[in-house]
Amino acid sequence: MDQRIDQTEPVRIDGCDTLTALFLARCRERGDRVAHREKTLGLWRGSSWNDFLDGARAIGLGLVELGLRRGDVVSILSEDNRQWIYTDLAIQCVGGIANGIYPTDSPEQVAFLLADSGTRFLFIENDEQLDKFLEIRARVPDVRACIVFERDGLHGLDDPGIMFLDDLCRLGRDAHRDHPERFEEAVAAARPEDTAILVYTSGTTGAPKGAMLSHRNILFSLASALDVLPVGTGDEQLCFLPLCHVLERLLSVFVPVATGSVVNFAESTETVFDNLREVSPTVFTGVPRIWEKIHSRVAMTVGEATPIGRWAYARALACGHRRAACLLEGRPVPFLLDLRYRAWDWLVLANLRRMIGLDRVRRITTGAAPISQDLVRWYWAIGLVMLEGYGQTESSGILSVNLPGANRVGSVGRVVPGIELRISPEGELLARGPLVFQGYWRKPEQTADTIRDGWLHTGDIGRVDNQGFYWISGRIKDIIITAGGKNITPSEIENQLKLSPYITDAMIVGDRRPYLTALVMIDQENVERFAQQTRTPFSDFPSLCAAAPVQDLIRDEVETVNDRFAQVEQIKDFRVIDVLLTAEDDELTPTMKLRRGLVERIHRDLVEQMY
Repeated sequence: MDQRIDQTEPVRIDGCDTLTALFLARCRERGDRVAHREKTLGLWRGSSWNDFLDGARAIGLGLVELGLRRGDVVSILSEDNRQWIYTDLAIQCVGGIANGIYPTDSPEQVAFLLADSGTRFLFIENDEQLDKFLEIRARVPDVRACIVFERDGLHGLDDPGIMFLDDLCRLGRDAHRDHPERFEEAVAAARPEDTAILVYTSGTTGAPKGAMLSHRNILFSLASALDVLPVGTGDEQLCFLPLCHVLERLLSVFVPVATGSVVNFAESTETVFDNLREVSPTVFTGVPRIWEKIHSRVAMTVGEATPIGRWAYARALACGHRRAACLLEGRPVPFLLDLRYRAWDWLVLANLRRMIGLDRVRRITTGAAPISQDLVRWYWAIGLVMLEGYGQTESSGILSVNLPGANRVGSVGRVVPGIELRISPEGELLARGPLVFQGYWRKPEQTADTIRDGWLHTGDIGRVDNQGFYWISGRIKDIIITAGGKNITPSEIENQLKLSPYITDAMIVGDRRPYLTALVMIDQENVERFAQQTRTPFSDFPSLCAAAPVQDLIRDEVETVNDRFAQVEQIKDFRVIDVLLTAEDDELTPTMKLRRGLVERIHRDLVEQMY
């Protein structure tokens, strides 16, 4: 299935060989049409492509006036908003390298990222993020200026090293008035091989590393993704994952620049599901945690429905599963089955899709982490085309993806056009092509270890079937080898546990131990509802976790999962972590993936109790 490609051939979209040239062309073409929407005072308000260009030009030229040089790193520390995207494109347009920092990062993490990247200018959202910078300011002397998006709570601020975004924009607009050609000249000076952005890895197994992505990387990733999963100018998207992450950057910054689609910004991580219903996007991508949460909410809602409601849902879902099996296996749907499905869709499933905000969507995609096959099939059963894909920061995004007419549930699909994938003798998935990143910022040894003879070593264990579909069984570093010598992939078991509406996350333990155990994080909302229904007393989250009925509930869920696995893969014991983990906690990455080694160290006492 390898596709031989010319590694030196220029990548162009609409005649442009850099992202910034494409951005300039798209702004001129789209003009007053809506580019972004944000919710303000309860109303969704749009801003145009002209606004986008004006904002990016003012920020970029303002940075040049402050002394930005080509190749300087500029960092952004903010929640998702249009200022983030304006700043991102502004930095790149004037030759800087844009670097995103997760807004959940601690001051220590911010200090490391600023120092490691050599950041010269820092953009931050508000007073909360400013406090982080002020705490570590003395340790990052390379930062020449800090620019704040919002003035709220900072009206009395008087600091020569800190300015507000509107002041920077005023500086840039003055520069544009004096030299109208300056911005376009800066855009024209960019070359495909120039580093456009830094994307720091999550640091699950050590200090984060800055992956360098060039304009060529980005354009090739864009062209490959849009070739297999088209997005149009009429499409509506919801931006809610951190823009620091390469997946959201691709979807909410680069794809709209290439296609002219409209990006709607979620108000916050807490309002994602409400905003999803309000926006009702036409294309939507999420991480497994989002899909698990939607499934969990539906399961709890159905559980509280009337007997006739539960019966109707069960019948509709069963019919949906039979239809989905035909579609997924490439068989025609029998006429009578299709007729029954249409009836149940009208009675139940269409209302369900409307309830979760996916009634207009033509496809949903999942990535960034493994997902349960049963969960994928559930989405197909309720009438949603869910496609799983695969990629990583070092591949500038997507490497392979399932398609509506070529889908193998459990696989990560076939390779995207222009990329070579192969499996090494050790079982590791290797990738080669123009989307392989340039290397790690200022880390030549680690770069050489990751890119060998032109091949990106992904760190994932994989296989390819005789139809060209790739299957990922897990990260090499996560494989558990029990004391009996059995190799076990923990993600398969963990994904089954997370199908329970009462379990938010789980981590299998058992490396070099006689049997498997699990650390479990409960779903607070659903377990509290269970406790209220069963009149189980609790006063706080730890007491909820410790309550005997809750322990029995989780034990039943674990036993249900055990029935699906061989004896050596079954969980012999578990412990509930009585701390409510969020992205602000060290145990979780900002994209809500567990840092396994850290979780096991922090909760060592719980682990040892099980052995």
